[in-house]
Amino acid sequence: MPFDGFPPAAMWSRKPVKRREPVRFRAIWISDVHLGTSTCRADRLLELLQLTDSEALYLVGDIIDSRELRRRWYWDQSHNGVVQEIFEKANAGTRVVFIPGNHDEPFRKLIGLDLAGIRIRDELVHVTAQGKRMLVLHGDRFDSVVSKARWLHGCGSPVAPVMLKLLRKMNSWRARIGLPYWSLSRYLAVKMKRADAHLRSFEDALVEEAGRKGVDGVICGHIHQPEMRNIGGVLYCNDGDWVEHQSVLVEDLSGELRLADWHEIIVQSDREQLCGEMARAEL
Repeated sequence: MPFDGFPPAAMWSRKPVKRREPVRFRAIWISDVHLGTSTCRADRLLELLQLTDSEALYLVGDIIDSRELRRRWYWDQSHNGVVQEIFEKANAGTRVVFIPGNHDEPFRKLIGLDLAGIRIRDELVHVTAQGKRMLVLHGDRFDSVVSKARWLHGCGSPVAPVMLKLLRKMNSWRARIGLPYWSLSRYLAVKMKRADAHLRSFEDALVEEAGRKGVDGVICGHIHQPEMRNIGGVLYCNDGDWVEHQSVLVEDLSGELRLADWHEIIVQSDREQLCGEMARAEL
């Protein structure tokens, strides 16, 4: 089935009802979701979107994997739910900005437009509550080396979905026996010096771009490796992915930036729900 944008509205169905008051942030950055692939954890992303609220929601590229949809059509209920939740947030007043990446490249034809409450941009500068100016972009155009080894970060090889399914099963087993999550991409970055050098060259290129733009930091995606660190006085933030890590970058209401993941948001939501129920019980 050819891919030419979002799936037709006729394919959409009613999404789950929100369960509770959301965890509130000033801004949330999400990238590399790869809707349209069987390895995307759209179910977890939908839950995170339903449990959070923010003034701004940045979709930092590779949200829909048009490459895989052209090769083989895959789109289930959880994928519908993610798209619907994003539109609902935009309609409710959240400032939603979509920065197309190399996997959802067809949307780059729409850069500069505002469609159904969603702003489509190539890059932009976000100013935090603490006054930090952060350049936000997907990052693929700074990937001169890593792109030659796409198997390191996701969806370019037919072997990758099989590997990711096996990895998910292995980590489920590790969780049952009390072992921590084992990250394939982290293992490769640590064990393969050459791959690690490629990742560092990507980070350095983005930091250099931030320096040229005169900003305090850069927020990107693309390489499926969540990271937040200071490099030469520039804050480098990569929000990770929703194939392996299920990670996001968030700005809290005080203006602090931090990495979080699906599990952490669920725990925070449960904690706030419990505190709210206890407070109501005391009244």
